Amino acid sequence: MRTRLAVLYGGQSGEHEVSRHSAASILAALDRDRYEVTEVLIGRDGGWRVDGRPEPLASALRVLAAQEVVFPALHGPYGEDGTVASLLEWLGVPYVGNGVLASAAGMDKAVTKKLLAAEGLRVSTGVVLRPGDGLSPADRRRLGLPVFVKPARAGSSLGVARVDDWSGLPAALDRAREHDPKVLVEQAAHGREIDVAVLQHPDGRVEAGPPLEISVTGAGFFDYDAKYDGGAVFHIPAPLDAATTALLQDRAVRAFHALDCRGLLRVDLFLPATGWTEPIVNEVNTFPGFTSASQYPRIWQKADIAFPDLLDILVAGALADHGRTRSGRSVRSARPGADAVVPS
Repeated sequence: MRTRLAVLYGGQSGEHEVSRHSAASILAALDRDRYEVTEVLIGRDGGWRVDGRPEPLASALRVLAAQEVVFPALHGPYGEDGTVASLLEWLGVPYVGNGVLASAAGMDKAVTKKLLAAEGLRVSTGVVLRPGDGLSPADRRRLGLPVFVKPARAGSSLGVARVDDWSGLPAALDRAREHDPKVLVEQAAHGREIDVAVLQHPDGRVEAGPPLEISVTGAGFFDYDAKYDGGAVFHIPAPLDAATTALLQDRAVRAFHALDCRGLLRVDLFLPATGWTEPIVNEVNTFPGFTSASQYPRIWQKADIAFPDLLDILVAGALADHGRTRSGRSVRSARPGADAVVPS
């Protein structure tokens, strides 16, 4: 018997096209001998389509409720932020990836920083600005230059700008507020940019993969264009000694637990070139890009987990977690000693 699985993608966020690309890769890699696959697309206009056919919302929800598992390949607000997780919880259907709390907290960069700092992880100094707020002279002195201005609740580096002179701050704030009225102004982190992928197996074991180092071509930073227009080079594994690799993997797993994650997480860190040896946890991504060329799948491919096998692990984990939760035992209570890392 094949497992009934729906891939849910699209959405109304600025990452609609990114979601479509992730879904296309997932749909191409799913083993059709194992899965009976249904495609559910949320259009930019909020309309729903099932296997290419327009459907009223009620009918689309009945389709989702009839599945054995849902794979939400959604990025950004109205998807990755806990809203769809909440919907699937209400429908009572198992789903791949993070639950409501982790998704909502991971989407909001300011909330993420508070939870990570409470766990004792190092984060960049920052200031949250709400509508009408400006950056005070005291905050300018404390942060120094350069700073990064970010929408608090947006992904794929949409609306992010680097400010090297305070005269550029108003334009950067306007740009960020096009995506979210809540804005984070952060002290620039210096050092090597490293991504670590975290994967939870169906037995509850949490694993960190080999670190990936990002090199951005030119003088820019890892913004939307660099992510999706070939402006960056990934080195997997990153050229690091064993102790530094283990340190980064440990911090990524700690971030996973601090946010009460489930299934997967990508943790973006900065490794200082001098001075501090403690890495900075820059951001997290509760559902990272999922094309076969994206960082998260490529990290696991380097760890000998092929893309189709990675999907199988995530689907099996969703089904196992749903069964444990229904029986009153949550996979998130797995012993810390069960955590592991994948050697580079």
